[in-house]
Amino acid sequence: MALELPNVAHMAYLSRRSAVRALSEPAVMLPTTVFPLIFFGVLAGGVSAAGGIPGFPDASYKDFVFAAPFVQISLLAAVSTATLFASDIELGFLDRLLLTPASSVAILVGHLMGAAAVVIVQASIFLIVGLIVGVHIESGILGALLLAVLVVILTVGISGIGTFVALRTGSPETVQGIFPLTFALLFLSSLTLPRDLIEADWFRLIATVNPISYFIESIRSLIIVGWDAEALARGFLVAIGALAVGLVASVTALRGKVERT
Repeated sequence: MALELPNVAHMAYLSRRSAVRALSEPAVMLPTTVFPLIFFGVLAGGVSAAGGIPGFPDASYKDFVFAAPFVQISLLAAVSTATLFASDIELGFLDRLLLTPASSVAILVGHLMGAAAVVIVQASIFLIVGLIVGVHIESGILGALLLAVLVVILTVGISGIGTFVALRTGSPETVQGIFPLTFALLFLSSLTLPRDLIEADWFRLIATVNPISYFIESIRSLIIVGWDAEALARGFLVAIGALAVGLVASVTALRGKVERT
């Protein structure tokens, strides 16, 4: 059975359900909001001496690591909302939903919009907190908006990958198993230092081939540089690449689910 074209009303309703469910779920909102803020505070205060390394960018370390919470909420929100989707599968809700007039594409898009809603709210909170603690965004309001767009695209992409895992396994625990992998990618990146200042050869090599490094650097460029076309192009390439992989994987897995139902 081919996937049907989405009905806009169905898609809007399912998007609203997914967003309201995720935003009202303490297990999603509290950890994914509080932990990145704590992480940012620890980095900004505890590793600030790194800002004195010769060759370090001409910016405060607080501004330099302000990219960290945005990448972290993207990863956390994606995994958390994919876990909720796996719970729907485990409880049989998705099977019942597939018997309704709502198309499979509407169901998938509605779910992914839940992840987007979560990260939009959180990115807004972090931007406000950043301004309160004195972070300066060199690219201004337009740069802040572009930053949010980048984060939403990456979140939806990773959520799509998590949705693929959920559809293949139907297990929330298996989806949560993505969490350590995403954080390994985060820490083995240029999160705390520019790649050219990483002394350990193996670490610098991993950070260089790690796509998360380029996403971090694109957000960082908006904060401490202004408008860096090369850094932004790389960041969008990573985000759109994740989106393409996530959508293709989740659509393929959902098609298989539809054919078996």
